[in-house]
Amino acid sequence: MSFLVPNLTDIIDILMVAFILYNLIILFRRTGGFQILLGLGVVLLMYFVASLMKLEMMTTFLRILKDYWVIVFVVIFHPEIRSIFRKAMTSKDVFSFFRGKTKKVNTPLLNAISILSFRKIGALIVLENNRKLDHYVETGEIIDARISTKLILTIFNNKTILHDGAAIIRGERIWAVKVVLPLSENLEYTQKFGTRHLAAIGISEETDAFVIVVSEETGRISVAKNGEIFTALSLDELSQRIKDAT
Repeated sequence: MSFLVPNLTDIIDILMVAFILYNLIILFRRTGGFQILLGLGVVLLMYFVASLMKLEMMTTFLRILKDYWVIVFVVIFHPEIRSIFRKAMTSKDVFSFFRGKTKKVNTPLLNAISILSFRKIGALIVLENNRKLDHYVETGEIIDARISTKLILTIFNNKTILHDGAAIIRGERIWAVKVVLPLSENLEYTQKFGTRHLAAIGISEETDAFVIVVSEETGRISVAKNGEIFTALSLDELSQRIKDAT
């Protein structure tokens, strides 16, 4: 019965497969792809039944279809696959998991968020992490200014030309404003949130950025990270999440 006892190679093999399966499940959950996965499962079941019953025409048809499954999968999930590889190719993303969080919470930023929330002024603020956001910065205006409460309030004042879009914070400075962000296409969120929140989720799906959203309708504070959004946060909860995520 010694063959039932796993060795080190077996353990590594199991862990690698488990890791891949886990990330695939997360991918399908974020993209609403379970319906597609279910469809592929039905086709597989039909192929098995057709083979068992020796239905030659159906078996041949499904076998031809099977040859193109990989192409169909790549076409459907091209944006998500590209995002995964983009993150994987950045070594900083891998090692940041093991690194302690050393950045300090910026008091002027929290003060500004508190005021924006109280006044119900919409805001979208992206805190750049290890991944540089230069590609997105190009869509906005670079200001490279020191963070201050007054400056943030001025940027998101709806009477200024800079309020529309996102502000990107790099380190201790407001690097760019009026930035256009990609909108999330996750079916779980598209029916529940408006453009500002979908933009926050969208940039967090493609990068390791931490995004803060203030709702113009309710004044509620939300944050997005790794393709997930957390709503109705208190200022203390926001402060803690910034510490944990940056």
